[in-house]
Amino acid sequence: MPQYLAPGVYVEETPGPRTIQGVSTSTAAFIGPTRFGPTSGRPELLTSYADFVRIYGDAVDLDFGGGPLPNYLALGVKGFFDEGGGSLYVMRTYAYTTPGTPGQDHGFAVVPRDTSGPAQLSVRARFPGRAGNLRVVLTLRAGTNALASTPAGTKTLTRVREFDTVWATRQSPNESGVFVVRRDTATGGWTLVGGFELPLDEATAVYPLTALVEVQHPTVDPTGLPAFGAPQAIGEFGFDPRAVGTGISTVLTANPPTRRGALTVPIALEGVAGLLDADAPADSLPTAIALALFDNEILGTSGSATAPLAARQRVVTLGGGTDGRVPGVTAYQGDPVGFDDYQADPTALPFNGLVAFESVDDISIVAAPGSATGWVAGAAGLDAAHAIADSVIDHCERMVYRVAALDTPPGQLPGEALDFRNQRSSTHAALYYPWITVSSPTDGSRVQAPPAAYLAGIWARSDNSRGVIKAPANEVVRSALDFETRLNKAQQELLNPQGVNCLRFFPGSGFLAWGARTISDDPEWKYLSVRRYFNFLEKSIDEGTRWVVFEVNGPALWDAVRHTVEGFLFDQWKSGALLGAKPEQAYFVRCDASTMTADDLDNGRLICVIGVAAAKPAEFVIFRISQWTATQSA
Repeated sequence: MPQYLAPGVYVEETPGPRTIQGVSTSTAAFIGPTRFGPTSGRPELLTSYADFVRIYGDAVDLDFGGGPLPNYLALGVKGFFDEGGGSLYVMRTYAYTTPGTPGQDHGFAVVPRDTSGPAQLSVRARFPGRAGNLRVVLTLRAGTNALASTPAGTKTLTRVREFDTVWATRQSPNESGVFVVRRDTATGGWTLVGGFELPLDEATAVYPLTALVEVQHPTVDPTGLPAFGAPQAIGEFGFDPRAVGTGISTVLTANPPTRRGALTVPIALEGVAGLLDADAPADSLPTAIALALFDNEILGTSGSATAPLAARQRVVTLGGGTDGRVPGVTAYQGDPVGFDDYQADPTALPFNGLVAFESVDDISIVAAPGSATGWVAGAAGLDAAHAIADSVIDHCERMVYRVAALDTPPGQLPGEALDFRNQRSSTHAALYYPWITVSSPTDGSRVQAPPAAYLAGIWARSDNSRGVIKAPANEVVRSALDFETRLNKAQQELLNPQGVNCLRFFPGSGFLAWGARTISDDPEWKYLSVRRYFNFLEKSIDEGTRWVVFEVNGPALWDAVRHTVEGFLFDQWKSGALLGAKPEQAYFVRCDASTMTADDLDNGRLICVIGVAAAKPAEFVIFRISQWTATQSA
């Protein structure tokens, strides 16, 4: 309580009524193999297909050793955004060719050198995959002469910083080489440290050196032939590791100090530690790095403004990167203890597979595009598809407020799709059939894509335009060129009662999502919109009433909780999400002495009982028509 000790006017702020803000229901999470990108760490929020391509590679086919397979996750990401999705998290799964050998399936190349250079450096793709067979272009950049004269007639340096690497020359004797700029802390004077002694007053020119690093990602051209993409600049770097954030060996490291660096720099420079003997001075390391990346011939172009670009470049093409083995259910489930990768970042390693999504609170839709193929044919593939689907469902049920969007395997008949659905019942999953024919973003060819990722985008679109209570059906599948199978009414009558959501073609209307059920055998939760709406209500109330924790558990608090929840539900009733002509017919909220016992109060429990009458979709629209005979009075 405030104290009033002196006469005067006291103004106090008192809290007003608490409100509950509805949570988002349109944020999705996809898991599966990609061409490139991190295999551990907290998932990144993507807001466009371009974001996905920048981190995880494009939609070029994958190859697990048995020939090319469609890149279903990339197709699904593009479909999600094309269908109206706006927020997406992605987690990559990967299985090394030889388990337990991180780095083996990464693109790799040794930087060539002349016979007079130091030990060799090598370049390795930071992440595994055939997309790691990059073309790396190193371009030597030399600034203008930094040597200047002081009023006293001595020489000094301008436009340089300590630890900068420079190319310096002198006329007598005629010598040149790579040096590191150092500054005397006592006098402030500049010195050059390098392979031979060069007093600053004897230098005739000093050119600051940097390396411009560009990469070109492997892809295919519009005809489907292998090609490299446009050069992407990674940055311009110095050569001294002590220049944190600007030294080439500190930025191009296996485990960068920032997550942004790990995602935007796709290569790592290896072998820096082996360039010098143990007793060599640290000042000689920058010159060794410069000589290992650019031989004396390239470095000698520093003072020539007319040297052609090709004379100042070194091109390194990485090879040996593979897409690994078929990712199994273990890769999808995640391993917070035994997982390992090339980065070996202890803070990122526990976040892999579906486990990584547990650290993200705002996810409400989860899908594993393409996992229904099992990635291999036959019974083994079907068993793997069931196991992965079960893992996704288990994750959603464990996280409570999430729903899984599932695919049937490709090429199935309606009876086979029904058999696949009957393997599992869950109130937190919806199954879609058949697959969608879409246009490949790489070459424009027609390709069959699993529908769940596209439907996740439709869920998000429907939520944003109509609200989560609206069943995400009778919605156009914008990306569809066709469906793998065009179902008729009789076939849907077989599938719909069992919770297989069908995609249908109707002349004049086009390609539509024509089902919105869960795969639950509980009639109370058979509608997808009801399941997702209750997720929305429960999570909104959960997050909107956290202020209650540790408050005084008495009648005043009970009234505040009741009024807060009633205000939220009243808004839901006004929006049409709840049934009833009056609010009291749509919901009730009880939080008083009748909902709690003395034991509850002694153990710090506040219990609020809520009931709502959620509106259900008009799945069967029936018009009863009969003949009517007109009368004279009529």
